[in-house]
Amino acid sequence: MTLGHPIETVRLLLAALAVVLAVPAALAQVPKGPQSTGGPVLPVPAGANRVATVNGKAVPKTRVEAVIKQQVSRGVPDSEQLRQAVTDRLINFELVAQESDRRGLTKTADVQMQIEIARQQVLFEAYMQDHFKTRPISEAAMRAEYDKAKQQRGEREYKARHVLLDGEAEAKSIIDQLGKGAKIEDLAKQSKDGGSRDRGGDLGWQAAGTYVKSFADALSKLEKGKFTTQPVQTQFGWHVILLEDVRSIQFPGYDQVKPQIQNVLQEQEVQKVFSDLRAKAKIE
Repeated sequence: MTLGHPIETVRLLLAALAVVLAVPAALAQVPKGPQSTGGPVLPVPAGANRVATVNGKAVPKTRVEAVIKQQVSRGVPDSEQLRQAVTDRLINFELVAQESDRRGLTKTADVQMQIEIARQQVLFEAYMQDHFKTRPISEAAMRAEYDKAKQQRGEREYKARHVLLDGEAEAKSIIDQLGKGAKIEDLAKQSKDGGSRDRGGDLGWQAAGTYVKSFADALSKLEKGKFTTQPVQTQFGWHVILLEDVRSIQFPGYDQVKPQIQNVLQEQEVQKVFSDLRAKAKIE
């Protein structure tokens, strides 16, 4: 059972759905000698922009550069070893692709389905990249999101325990027992919150904004070591809350969390694109 949703910026990364060519740690071994592909071989013009020719079919240099760019963006340094590894891997892929064609694998329903899914994934990635070129997330939007999260997060966080009951009368009984010296850790065994029940009702350190409003309001008004003298109602039931401790928190600086904020807003924009396209489409 969850009392609420964290307000702080979460790490939502825009999914990179393009097919990734992984580079092996050691250089791949390239099969030697000509192999039949079972199909026509197109001639390769002299001086073509290629890094290799596999059974008469060129492996374009642009394909190697695309993979190198992808690897560099992931922090892999450009080097001759990387380029050779990528070239060898693409040669191996071309060999397997030709052999798959020869065996008729590309004509099977399962492979055709996977090719179509991969095509749509690549188109999705290209579409979103083009979308954000013309509609980038603005600095003002990111700053506004940061200020909103900072305000909702607050300057303090609380270490609390609680007991959650179905009825108000049950919660008042818990309050009476606490007033007579009972320990909330023992009373929490009656709680319907399975997430904290086995920890004596312990909710750990959380900002007030983490919780639903009525719970947060009651918690922030408590003095250290005190408990609510009236049950607190939320959509989950009736709570008795005890505040154990309070401490100040330092909200991260804007520059520190800016990339995460950008990712959050990009994900929201992606969902808006989906909604807009669905609204224009006929989906049955």
